[in-house]
Amino acid sequence: MPAGGPPAARRSPLRLAWRRVSRAIGDRLPKGLYARSLIIIIAPMVLLQSVIAYTFMERHWQLVTRRLSAAVTADVAAMIDIYESYPQDRDSETLQRIAAERLNLDIDLLHGAKLPPPGPRPFFSILDEALSDEIRRQIKRPFWIDTVGRSNLIEIRVEIPGGVMRVIARRSQAYASNSHIFLLWMGGSSLVLLGVAILFLRNQIRPILRLADVAESFGKGRELEFRPRGAREVRKAGHAFIEMKRRIERAMEQRTTMLNGVSHDLRTILTRFRLSLALVEQTPEVEELQRDVDEMSRMLEGYLAFARGDSGEQAAPTDLRTLLEDLRTDVERLGGHVSEVSVEGRPTVTVRPDAFRRCLFNLAANAARYGDTVAITARLEARWLAVSIDDDGPGIPPDLREEVFKPFVRLDDARQDAGGSGLGLAIALDIARAHGGDVSLHDSVLGGLRATVRVPA
Repeated sequence: MPAGGPPAARRSPLRLAWRRVSRAIGDRLPKGLYARSLIIIIAPMVLLQSVIAYTFMERHWQLVTRRLSAAVTADVAAMIDIYESYPQDRDSETLQRIAAERLNLDIDLLHGAKLPPPGPRPFFSILDEALSDEIRRQIKRPFWIDTVGRSNLIEIRVEIPGGVMRVIARRSQAYASNSHIFLLWMGGSSLVLLGVAILFLRNQIRPILRLADVAESFGKGRELEFRPRGAREVRKAGHAFIEMKRRIERAMEQRTTMLNGVSHDLRTILTRFRLSLALVEQTPEVEELQRDVDEMSRMLEGYLAFARGDSGEQAAPTDLRTLLEDLRTDVERLGGHVSEVSVEGRPTVTVRPDAFRRCLFNLAANAARYGDTVAITARLEARWLAVSIDDDGPGIPPDLREEVFKPFVRLDDARQDAGGSGLGLAIALDIARAHGGDVSLHDSVLGGLRATVRVPA
């Protein structure tokens, strides 16, 4: 095997580096669909405009500037040749007249003068470079130029026998000065196109965001009016969501109807049992049967409530302080002691009131059954509501806290709900998840168990 190892091993550092770079770029890119769509539109347009601008500057602008500079330099060279070839024009009046009328140049002869010292070259000047190259190529004499002293004029000084010829020309004669108009038109048209693209893109993204909001609200048990809009694909997704929502509601309605029928039939039989037991002589055995019938009735209500899930209720704004005070009263009726009820943040939340109250009651009743003191605290953050119920009871071992949420699971040393059916915690978890949240168990500051219900606000 070669010393460098297999090709895959040699490429692995490059792949690793590429993955790191890709991950770093991905972390810095926006995560929203609207922002990413804008990047998809803007990035190619900016790249295209940059290529066009570079091609224009490199080819057209420089080429035109060099051609104009060559023409001005040729005119100056011609004036020098005329001056040296026809010495009879001692005052150079004819030369100056021809230069002004025919070539649009201002010529002045400075007898006995010398060239000024060279000044600093401008940082970015195509004209300075092009004009200097042309003077060196055509005139081949010492010279001095100033392309930045006056904005609309350029000054050229060329050494001649006995002095210096000073030539002043308009900047537009040697420089493509109107090139910025092209760049402005290009930039302006790009801004207009981007504005139109952003406007249409926003109208296309809005139905997608609306569909996401409606789907999230449906998962939280809230009903929002929705009508599919936007592009054909978005409308298709919207109609598919509506059809899925109808099927889910139809299935829930059928299940509720079936459970109501089963509940009615079973309650009828239990009522017959009670009537039969009430008509016979009250003996210890009959009283034991009566307690069994009552226990069966409570268990039946728990099973039906768990299966039903209280799905028919609609979410509505609810006063959290009033709900928790009612919860305190219910717990104290069971014989528990509530030491604290506190609310942090705004007191109004949007939940299904009866279902959420039952969720909290199941947790609080379980805490009151196994502890002497119960504390209820609620904290409303930007998007989430967290309600914690603490007790000073024996608690639940950490490795068993997930098990107690399973229906009908009973643990020897763990705590269960106050109803005795093994469904109280399962019902609480089901209601919290129907709101789009969850229930978690932790150690309490009171020494027992803390049950925290966290749902979107």
